[in-house]
Amino acid sequence: MSSAISAEPERVWHALTDPAECIAWDEPRLSALDPTDAYPKTGETIRWRYQMGSIPIVMKEEPIEVVPGRKLRLKVALGTIRFDQTFTLALEQDPAEAERECGAKTLLGMKVVASNSAPVLGTVIDRFEIRRITVDRVDATLRAITKWCESDA
Repeated sequence: MSSAISAEPERVWHALTDPAECIAWDEPRLSALDPTDAYPKTGETIRWRYQMGSIPIVMKEEPIEVVPGRKLRLKVALGTIRFDQTFTLALEQDPAEAERECGAKTLLGMKVVASNSAPVLGTVIDRFEIRRITVDRVDATLRAITKWCESDA
């Protein structure tokens, strides 16, 4: 899934990689539990206090590929649910808008790869529920970051 954001790619990248901004636009992400000076640094895990519905949990993110301004790939553990999450950024500028100097847009792509099931407190969530949860997460994330980045455009 992707979203066209009325903001420069640098602005969107900053929103994805600055821990204070991550907390501001990602409502369930409450605070960082680890020092965040080098975030995102390949191979270094950061833990976040996270609210999943009414349940407080710890979310872990480990950057596994960082291409500044272009790509951020993470291994994520959200409680017992584990998945890979990839953000890609590309400059998208309509030639007509360029002539009118309406500014650039960033095409932000988000891909989540999850297993077919996940253990949850004595039961298993099946692949259909994992898919629904994944689609909801991607949609909510893209809407939240778009709103955040465009609020100061």
